[in-house]
Amino acid sequence: MDADGRTARSDNETYYWLALNLVPGIGSVRFSQLLKIFHTPQAVFQASARDLARVPRLPQKTVSALLAFNGFREVEAELDRVHRRGTKLITLHDPSYPSRLKEIHDPPPLLWVDGGLSPADHTAVAIVGSRGATEYGREVSFRLAAGLASAGVSVVSGMALGIDAAAHRGALSVGGRTLAVLGCGVDVVYPAPNRDLYREIPRRGAVLSEFSLGTRPEPGYFPVRNRVISGLSLGVVVVEAGERSGALITAREALEQNRDVFAVPGRVSSEKNRGSHALLKQGARLVETAQDILEEIAPQLEPGAPGPEPAEDPRLSELTEEQRRLWGALGEDPQHVDQLGRRLNLTPARLAPLLLEMELSGFIRQLPGMRYTKASQG
Repeated sequence: MDADGRTARSDNETYYWLALNLVPGIGSVRFSQLLKIFHTPQAVFQASARDLARVPRLPQKTVSALLAFNGFREVEAELDRVHRRGTKLITLHDPSYPSRLKEIHDPPPLLWVDGGLSPADHTAVAIVGSRGATEYGREVSFRLAAGLASAGVSVVSGMALGIDAAAHRGALSVGGRTLAVLGCGVDVVYPAPNRDLYREIPRRGAVLSEFSLGTRPEPGYFPVRNRVISGLSLGVVVVEAGERSGALITAREALEQNRDVFAVPGRVSSEKNRGSHALLKQGARLVETAQDILEEIAPQLEPGAPGPEPAEDPRLSELTEEQRRLWGALGEDPQHVDQLGRRLNLTPARLAPLLLEMELSGFIRQLPGMRYTKASQG
């Protein structure tokens, strides 16, 4: 190790990206500004005081922080942690960095990723909403996500309880892709009840964050990560949001990024829908089904590019032919047992045990009034 704390690993380009990310006073916007002028983070550290002083609106205290930076041991430690975990560290100049996210005003310079990003994620829609969601809200979120993922659209959300978790599970339920954007490090399981999602999502998508490993969740981090949720997406769907919901911050970020904003209507007497209904009054597109979203985003897809390919539902392989017919008969709305019997041409004596088998296997749910629907896992 040399006098300033840098080791032989300092020729690694990512090394300097991490270092610049640690300099006090350099956020996403300032980071991008320095890259435009000096082209690489390493060149920023090699710049003289005179060169740095010429950077427009760069405070003197930031210049001093750059010239006096001595956090290289911390950089080495983070690189070691990333290597041990198998986490991917993606820079803004990396070809795998999401192209839509790169377009926003303040893209994160670095992304920590568990799992993998795919070109397929270029066609993505975010679903967000209340942590304290109702059964209706979780059901709608799950169904919208499953419908989008079945059409090959990646579902983006924030791993929170309620609407977010239901969206992730809806996408996973049909074998689709989902991206979870965190307000903490990717190695920090928060909230704890979503531990299963932390294990499952990297197999069918990615858990990602702009915060280094070990970063604990702080209230101020979640509004910051919301711009990433919307930045990754063609549009944002708000399901059950109160007047002060964080989902409304994501919707505002979406508007500033020139993304579509959708909202799901709910009970007019419920406080949980005040924010969603306010968005509808302001011009957000009303959403009832995944098809509503697909029709709206279709014109935004690049001309000549292949459309999203439907994702195969891995659970269908477990079903008999008769069970598949029942599964296919269940649509967006709950269906009465008599209606199902008529559609499937099955007698009550045959339909009843079939429904019970599917319910015990976790594929469908019975609602009050002998109505049935596909099971939500949110």
